[in-house]
Amino acid sequence: MNRRTFLATIQIPAAALAARAAAPRGSWAGLMTAAAGVAEHPGTPVETARDESFWFPIQQAYPVDRSLVNLNNGGVAPSPAVVLDAMKRHLDVTNQAPAYTLWQLQEPQRETCRSGLASVLGCDPDEVAITRNASESLEILQYGFDLKRGDEVLCCDQDYPRMITTFKQRERRDGIALKMFPIPAPCEDNAKVVAAYEERMTEKTRLVLVSHVIFMTGAIQPVREVVAAARRRGIPAIVDGAHAFAHVPFKLPDLACDNYSASLHKWLSAPIGTGLLHVRRDRIKEIWPLMAASPEQDANIRKFEEIGTHPAANTLAIAEALAFHAGIGADRKFARLVYLRDRWAKRLAANDRVAIHTNLKPGFSGAFATVGIEGVKTAELAAHLFAKHRIFTVGISHPQFEGLRVSPNVYTTLNEVDRFADAVEAVLKNGLNKA
Repeated sequence: MNRRTFLATIQIPAAALAARAAAPRGSWAGLMTAAAGVAEHPGTPVETARDESFWFPIQQAYPVDRSLVNLNNGGVAPSPAVVLDAMKRHLDVTNQAPAYTLWQLQEPQRETCRSGLASVLGCDPDEVAITRNASESLEILQYGFDLKRGDEVLCCDQDYPRMITTFKQRERRDGIALKMFPIPAPCEDNAKVVAAYEERMTEKTRLVLVSHVIFMTGAIQPVREVVAAARRRGIPAIVDGAHAFAHVPFKLPDLACDNYSASLHKWLSAPIGTGLLHVRRDRIKEIWPLMAASPEQDANIRKFEEIGTHPAANTLAIAEALAFHAGIGADRKFARLVYLRDRWAKRLAANDRVAIHTNLKPGFSGAFATVGIEGVKTAELAAHLFAKHRIFTVGISHPQFEGLRVSPNVYTTLNEVDRFADAVEAVLKNGLNKA
C-alpha cells in the first residue's frame, strides 16, 4: 500500500488535502496536515483501540511476512511501505551524484525531520540531534560528561546492557565507580523506585542513568521524580527513552529532564539506523561530542552529528514515519498497544503457573510485558514457539525473573495475538513435548 492509497483509505477531508497542497513543498506543516484528517475518526482512544475497521488499513500498510508472527517489535520494528518507499526514493537521489546531492540537496532537508521530532517532543529544533540509535545518543552523554577517578555513577540493574558496558569501560579507562542496584519487578509503587535511586546518591555521585521504559519488562519509570531527586543534589541525569518515544504519549516538559535519547526504528517505525538526542539548550556546551567538532560548534546541537559521511535516505524518511505516527494519533496508538498487550497477558495470567513480570495497571506499562511459566525454561519455550508455530519472541533473563518479552505493534492482528496465547496455553496443558 502506497501513501496515496493509505491516505485515501483513512479518508482525509478535502480541506486537509487542500491545506497540504498549499503548504511549502517538503515542509513539516505540509506533512502533518496530510495526516491530520484521521483525528476526525469518531470515538475515544480506548474505543478506537477496539475498532478493527480503523486498524485494518494500518495493518495492511506494513509489508511484513504474515507467515511469521513477530512479537519482538521492541528490538527493532518494521517500517510501513510509505517509509520504505521514501527511503528508496531518497537513496536514488543520493546516487545520482553523491558528492553534490548528498551534501548540497539532502543535508539541508534534515532540518524538516529535526523540526518534526522537536514537535513530537515539545522542544526547540535546535535542541534535537539526529543520531543512528539510542545507544549512540546515550554514549554521547555517558562519555560526554567530564568525570574523574573516584567519581560515582548510578544505574539500576535492569538498564540496557550496552549502557552498563559503557560505564564499565569508563571504570576501566578513567577509574570511575559504577553503582548498580535492583528495582522491583513488577513495580507496584513508584515511590520505592525513586527511593532506590535517592538512597544511593552521595557526595561522590556525578551521574545518574534512568530508563523511561525498562527494556526487560516494559515498566514505565517515574522519570520526572528521579530527575528531580538528582537535580536537588546537583547531579545530572541521563534519560534512556529508547522504548518510550512514539510509544508512551509525553512531552519533555512532563519529564523536566535536561536530555533524552531514543531510537526511532522501534515504536516510530522509522528506518533502521535512526535515533535522536535531545539536550536542553543551556546544557549543550558542557557535553563533549563522541566525535570531534570545532570550538565554534560548542553550543550547537549539531556537533553531536559530526560522524563523517553517512547516508541521508534513512534520516530523510523519518519525516514519513512521523506523518504516519501523527495520522494514527499518539493516544490512540498507545491505547491500541495496551489493548493488544492485555488481550494475551490477562488471558494467560488467569493460569496459576503463569507469572507476569510487568504491572498491567494503567500508568505502569504500555505496549509490552514479560511472561514466565513455572516449570518451563524460557529459552526452550521461545524455541518451541518459533519451531512449531512460527511465533518470534525474545527471552529475558535477570536474577529476579526470567520470561518471554512479548511486544506486538500496531500492525499486529488480533488473530496473531491469539495464536500466541493459544500456543502458550497448549504448553501449559500438555508440556513442551506434546504441545
